[in-house]
This record gives sequence, structure tokens and C-alpha cells, in this order.
Amino acid sequence: MYVERERERERERERCPKWPPEFSLSRAGAFARTSLWTLLVIELLISSYFSFNGEYHLDLIVGYGVAPVIVPRVSGMHALLESFEPIHGVLLCEGEDIDPSLYGTTPTTSDLSADELEEIRRAHASDTAIDHEKDAIELRLAKLCIDRGIPILGICRGSQVLNISSGGTLYRDLEKELERKCKEEDKVAHIDYENYDGHRHAVRVVENTPLHSWFRESLEDGKTEILVNSYHHQGVKRLAERFVAMAFSRDGLVEGFYDPDACSPEEGKFIVGLQFHPERMRQCRTDKFDYPGCPLVYQDFVNAVKAYQNKTSNSIDPKLGLKLGQGVQMKRRIISRIFSMARQTYVARADKTPSREDNFEAGAEFLQPNTTLSLQEEKRLKQVGATVRNASSYMERLKIGKEREMVAKNLMEKMSIGQLTELLSCYHIMAQICSEVLEKKLTIC
Repeated sequence: MYVERERERERERERCPKWPPEFSLSRAGAFARTSLWTLLVIELLISSYFSFNGEYHLDLIVGYGVAPVIVPRVSGMHALLESFEPIHGVLLCEGEDIDPSLYGTTPTTSDLSADELEEIRRAHASDTAIDHEKDAIELRLAKLCIDRGIPILGICRGSQVLNISSGGTLYRDLEKELERKCKEEDKVAHIDYENYDGHRHAVRVVENTPLHSWFRESLEDGKTEILVNSYHHQGVKRLAERFVAMAFSRDGLVEGFYDPDACSPEEGKFIVGLQFHPERMRQCRTDKFDYPGCPLVYQDFVNAVKAYQNKTSNSIDPKLGLKLGQGVQMKRRIISRIFSMARQTYVARADKTPSREDNFEAGAEFLQPNTTLSLQEEKRLKQVGATVRNASSYMERLKIGKEREMVAKNLMEKMSIGQLTELLSCYHIMAQICSEVLEKKLTIC
């Protein structure tokens, strides 16, 4: 069904020559080579044969001067996200339904019957196929952004991922769970397969929010509503506590939200979720936005990405790579001096004692981790004729380490993807805090 919709879009594009705007890959490549900003965009898998990213997302991002780096949706990618560092911004966009177990819904706790779930699967066949790898990638990135304060924009499914990552929940199907509770005049059609890109419904914009500032020009003379596109059958049920709603549809569904403590583009702060697609709200045949505020969403997002990069550039030089902190540089100099003194003492056969015994502590700390060999390292040393002395102590430590590793591995195999993602995020925060505290202590020393 999804592929059929894409074919229909292609036919629509032929009727509207300028819709959507052409996206130049060479242009993106130029920015990727010259820009200092790295913004991640998740690839959407349509089938096992091909995938795509919306041209509108990329066209706006590149147009505002930031390099979009596509994260491929392939098996195992969630464990390799660190290879994309440094990350200055993340855009999460459309895709399939999110695994309901990730927001606490199981067959035994669901309000929907087995027959209703089957009806949903038939009605939205292309959306109800769960993509666990995409879930793992996006949830991990969303939590990473929130933990570090990295700018993030969630569009459609991306806003749902953002909400779940902070403890919110979703309606599994709006028609079954929300619309049947509404009065007839308040019901809203959130998806129309017959008029996929042309379908619109009204949302009420909340004053004094970023969304209101973006669409201020279209909300004059006491207006409070705008018409937005809609491609979803799920939506926010319980909004995470950290977020504040920016828009509601007439049935009460949250159509947009933001983090008020992390939404200042000029300071590199931007955490926003929109259920609709402002980049696709365009008039056929003219390529003109429905509202002047549509591109401003992306403009502020990109400005936040640039500001975040500038804010964090003190610790990272794009030309020279990571810089050593002052404390680490000091420790490095001490270690070099210690090895130099040891060499001179050996060569001169002189009993040369340093004035401060503490100077050897850094060298001792450097050498200590290298005294324990693994079984593989020991085997290789013996193969070249080396003799390993005092092996009993490190063999005992190695044995204890292996046992602990097995216990941890067995425990983690029983954990869900969401639990593992949260655990990994927790350890990343601990490592970051440890690194900062260690550097401060080294600076004092």
C-alpha cells in the first residue's frame, strides 16, 4: 500500500512539474565537505529493495547551510552510532508504527481487542509492520540529544519517538481509541489515502510558544487555527512531563510540543516535535508554502545546530581533531619526563633520584593498566619465545573479569531493546561526568 502511495505521488509530480523541488546530491556533497556542522537524518526503509528520505527535509536543511548525514537503516546500525560523532543535530522524520512495548503497551494491557488490532493491521498494512532496528536507532539518538542538549526536531513519527524517549505514550490507533470518544462535530480525519498530500485539518495554535511565533503572520486578527497536513493513524496519548503542547486538533490530540527549557536557537537549544509536516505543506503547481511560517521551523532548527556546534567547538577542532585538556596535557608531559629520566639513568648508569617522588605517580598510573595480559596476548608472546612471569595474579583477575562479563551478558540478553538503550545512555552520561571530574582534578594537581 505504501509503494502504491509513492507511485501516486510520482504521478502527481508529473502533473505538477515544480513539486517537489529538485534536490541536488552534488550540492549536499559540497556542504558535507566544507561545513563544520553534522546533522543526522534517519533513512526510511520502504521495502527490502529501496529506501528514501523526503526531498523537502534535505532541501531545506542544505538550503540553510548544514550538511545532512544520512544514517542508513540497516541491521546493527544502532550499535554504531558513535561513529557519527561529533553530532550537532538530529532530525527524526516519518516511518512505520513504533513497537508498542516501548511505551508500555502489550497484548494483555491494550484497550484494543484482537479483532480491532486485526482491523488496524488491514487498514494500515504498510505502517503496522514494526521495524525494531529503526526503533532502536531513533530512541537511542533521541535520548542522546536530550541527555546532551543536542538540537533535535521530530516530524510525524519522529515526534512520537521523542515523546516516548522521555516517558510519554501513544494511541495505537486514533480512530479506535480517540475518535470514538469524541462528539461527531469534534472528530478529525488524521489520514486520507485517497487525498494523501492534499488532505488538511485544523489545529489550534497555543500562544506564547515557538509554533505561534513561526506562524504569527498567519494568526493575525484573532485567528488561532491553521490547516496542517496529516499522514498518521497514531499520536500522542500522554505527553511526557518535560514537554509543553503547542497545538491541538479539534479532537484534543496534541499536534505539536516543545521543551521550554531547551528551545532557544541562538543558544544552541532546540527540542521540538510536530505531528504534521511543515516542509510538505505546499500548494500544487506553484511550490509555494501554505504559510510563510512553514520553513521557519527548519530555519530555527538549523540555527540551533550551528549555535550548538559553535558552543562545543572549544573542545573540538574540526581540522586538528580532539584537543587534550590542560590537565591531560600536563599529565602527558610528566609521563614523557619520567620516561626520559629513566632512559638517561639507564644509559649513564647513574643513581639519579627526582626531587619529587609524586612525579612518578602519573607514570605508574600509565603503566599499571598495561601489566595485565589477556589469554590471547599471552599466547602470542609465547609463540615468539617470550616468558610470562608472575602469571597467577593476572590470571586470577582475568578469571574474575570473565565471570562478571558472563553474568552481565546473560542479564542483558533478557532485557528489552528499550531497557538496553536506556542503560547504554546512562553509562554514556556516567562516562562523560567521570571524564569532566577527572580533568578538573588533573588541572588542580
